[in-house]
Amino acid sequence: MRYLLNAVYLLLLALAAPWLTYIAWTSGKYREGWWERWTGRVNGGDFTRPRIWLHAVSVGEVNLLAPLVAELERRLPEYELVISATTRTGHDLACRKYAPRTVFYAPLDFSWAVAAAMRRVQPRMVVLAELELWPNLIAQARRNGIPVAVINGRLSEASYRGYRRIRRWLQPTLNSLELVAAQNDTYAARFQELGVPACRVAVTGSIKFDGAPSQRDNPRTQQLVDQAGIAPEQLVFLAGSTQAPEEVLALQSYRQLVVAHPRLRLVMVPRHPERFNEVARMLEAAGVSWQRRSRLGESGDQLDWQVLLVDTVGELGAWWGRANVALVGGSLGSRGGQNMIEPAAYGAAVCFGPNTRNFRDIVAALLA
Repeated sequence: MRYLLNAVYLLLLALAAPWLTYIAWTSGKYREGWWERWTGRVNGGDFTRPRIWLHAVSVGEVNLLAPLVAELERRLPEYELVISATTRTGHDLACRKYAPRTVFYAPLDFSWAVAAAMRRVQPRMVVLAELELWPNLIAQARRNGIPVAVINGRLSEASYRGYRRIRRWLQPTLNSLELVAAQNDTYAARFQELGVPACRVAVTGSIKFDGAPSQRDNPRTQQLVDQAGIAPEQLVFLAGSTQAPEEVLALQSYRQLVVAHPRLRLVMVPRHPERFNEVARMLEAAGVSWQRRSRLGESGDQLDWQVLLVDTVGELGAWWGRANVALVGGSLGSRGGQNMIEPAAYGAAVCFGPNTRNFRDIVAALLA
C-alpha cells in the first residue's frame, strides 16, 4: 500500500510541478523546508527526554495548540514536546510562539520521509490537530507501535463527502487511530461512519474555546495599539482573516460608516501573506489614507491613518482585542468562514457573511 501511495503522490506532484514552481517563484511560497519535507531529516529534539510529536497544518492550528501544550507540560513534565507544521507561516509562527521547543517542517507523506522522521523524532505519541489523515505517516506510527490521536477533530460536510468516496482505501488509516477527540456530536458521528471504532471517538468540545483570550487590555494588544497610535476614544472596525473581495467590501462599508462616525478606523488583516501587496495596491488606488503595520515605528511613519493593513503573520489574535466591530473573513467568499470565537470572547460586535459552513456549530452558539 505504501508503494502505491508513493506512486500516486509522485504523479500528483509531477502534475502540480508547473503550478508549484510558478507560486514559489512569484510569492516565495513552498521554497523553505524542502529538504526536511522530502527526506524526513528533521530536527528531532535533544533526546534527553521522551517526546510527544504535535502536528499543526498552519497558523490556526498552531495557535490552538497553546492550551494543549500548557496542559501536557503541566501533567507530563518528564516529556519533551516537539512541534511540526506544514506551511511556512505556520512554521514561522510556531518558532516564535513555542520557542525554545523544537519546531520543524512536517515530512511529505512519502514512506521514506515519514520513516526517517519517525527515526529521528522517536516519539512516544503523535498528536494531529483537527484533521490531518496522512496514510503513510499513520501507518509508519502503527508499525513502530506509536499511538496516534486526532485532537479538536473536525470533519466538514465537504471533507466528509470527499472521504466517503475513498472510504475503502482510507479504512486502514482510520482503524489505526488510537483516539479521535471530536469537537461535537456531528463530527464524531462522521468519523465513526467513515470507520473509526466508536470506542475510540470522544466528544470533547473545541480547544479554541479553551484558549480564547478575553482581556482586552492584555500586554500584546496594548503594545500593538500603542505602536499604531490608536487613541482610546477611537472606534476600530477590524476585518480579519479576509480573502478577496472582502477587503474591497470592508473598505466600502467603512467609507459609508465613517461619515456618521468620524473617529472610526479600519484595520485589515488578510488571511494569506501573498495577498498583502495586492491589498496594498487596492488601498493605494482607492486614495484612502492608509499605513502598513510592518512600517509602524519607522522614522517618519504616519499615525493619522484611516486604514491599517496588517501585513504581518500571527498577530490577528491580539488585534481582535482592540476591535469594536469584527468582520470575520472567509464568510463572504468561498472559504466557508473562519473562527469567530476570539473576537466574540473579547466582546467585539461580531459580524460575518452567509458562507459559514465550516463553523456552523459556533455560528449557532453565537446566534442562540
